[in-house]
Amino acid sequence: MAADDPLRIGDHEFSSRLFVGTGKYRDVAETRAALEASGAEVVTVALRRVNLEDRGTGSMMELVTSGRWTILPNTAGCFTADEAVRTLRLARELGIADLVKLEVIGDPKTLYPDNEQTLEAAKILVKEGFVVLPYTIDDPIVCRKLEDIGCAAVMPLAAPIGSGLGIRNPYNLRIIIEQAKVPVIVDAGVGTASDAAVAMELGCDGVLMNTAIAHAKDPVLMATAMRGAVVAGRQAFRAGRMPRRLHAAASSPLSGLIE
Repeated sequence: MAADDPLRIGDHEFSSRLFVGTGKYRDVAETRAALEASGAEVVTVALRRVNLEDRGTGSMMELVTSGRWTILPNTAGCFTADEAVRTLRLARELGIADLVKLEVIGDPKTLYPDNEQTLEAAKILVKEGFVVLPYTIDDPIVCRKLEDIGCAAVMPLAAPIGSGLGIRNPYNLRIIIEQAKVPVIVDAGVGTASDAAVAMELGCDGVLMNTAIAHAKDPVLMATAMRGAVVAGRQAFRAGRMPRRLHAAASSPLSGLIE
């Protein structure tokens, strides 16, 4: 990304606007290759799905705590505010929690977030000094409430987690972006590079993904594609697209034609 266009979240500053997950890969070697190809500086780790104390050679924790990436521990698998808060407190005790992704699931089938429990957990975590990035429904009101609580960013879904359906409601995202004074990072639902580009062209500040890369036929190549898409989408947003028109407008005006 351009040196004059960093992403700032709390006291953190990043040049890459692509955040990637570490789950669902075939092995740690593939995970490493995909992370490196993505150019991401922030990687998410599901605290309830990895052995946080296993940092031996070849382990996931050895990889993500190598110092190359900023770890974004997340509370995937938590269904109550209490579970999420206790999980992140544990991560803090282990020295890996500062910037955190809050995820409180309300329905095990759709994996949609529980708004009430997310808001409750966010209040507690912000008061305890965590830099909170909450996964939320694409609801402008909920996003505003999370920002008012003190969350450092809001992370509305594009579509259900792992669905790959892409941006289902660009209009809500545009409202969220318009009103937000903190970064807006699309989280969940991206399926391919064009989805990431669309999110960035809408004005989102970043995109977080896991399945779209890990479940691609060639995860490393897809990570490379996502890297380029996020950069291109951000550049297009900053450039400002041309107005949409119902009728044609000639590239070469008809006036002044040589007879």
